[in-house]
Amino acid sequence: MVVRVPVRGYYNEISYFYIDEGANHGFLIDPGSQAGHLLSMIQRKGWTIEKILLTHGHFDHTGAVNELRSVLGVPVLAHRRADEYLLDAHMNLSEGSGVPVIIRTVTYLDDGDIVPLDADPAFALDVIYAPGHTTDSVVYYSPKDRVAFVGDTIFKGSIGIWDFPGGNLADLQRSILEKIFTLPEDTALYSGHSVPTTVGEEKRRYGL
Repeated sequence: MVVRVPVRGYYNEISYFYIDEGANHGFLIDPGSQAGHLLSMIQRKGWTIEKILLTHGHFDHTGAVNELRSVLGVPVLAHRRADEYLLDAHMNLSEGSGVPVIIRTVTYLDDGDIVPLDADPAFALDVIYAPGHTTDSVVYYSPKDRVAFVGDTIFKGSIGIWDFPGGNLADLQRSILEKIFTLPEDTALYSGHSVPTTVGEEKRRYGL
């Protein structure tokens, strides 16, 4: 089950819960702000969140991490290059927000890793390294449920911004064409700033 939660911070963003309904355990992906709201949802639903997953290190996707981690006592997972952003308020874009966001001590992920749920290891996400929006961007993909959490790599009808620090248009296009568009066409794409779309729908926009 995917639960889409728009949160309002310095920039509005969409956080996600990916929950195994049988175990009532799951993951929280890109908690950008409103930690109290997210915690209230967790308590109200009776969910056990095992891990916080980050698609990339920009502060609009990480702003609630420190508070959530301190309450939930769970690890935070991000790509091996994430510290370039998590430890640098300029790179993660928070230096002008009034409250610089620094995230320390994360568990590193690499391309091809699999993130399983402890309560049900068959409920898992594949890690796909997809640089371009940032150097640490990843996609979390469930082959079983045909869902992919794509961060800011691609949106419904558009691609991610590449002119922030560490961004690169050629890398972004390559990630979309070689990493995302090679997923099954009915895969649902959940991004940080748009309504859901599918691989097939976005391929058609590219004329593919």
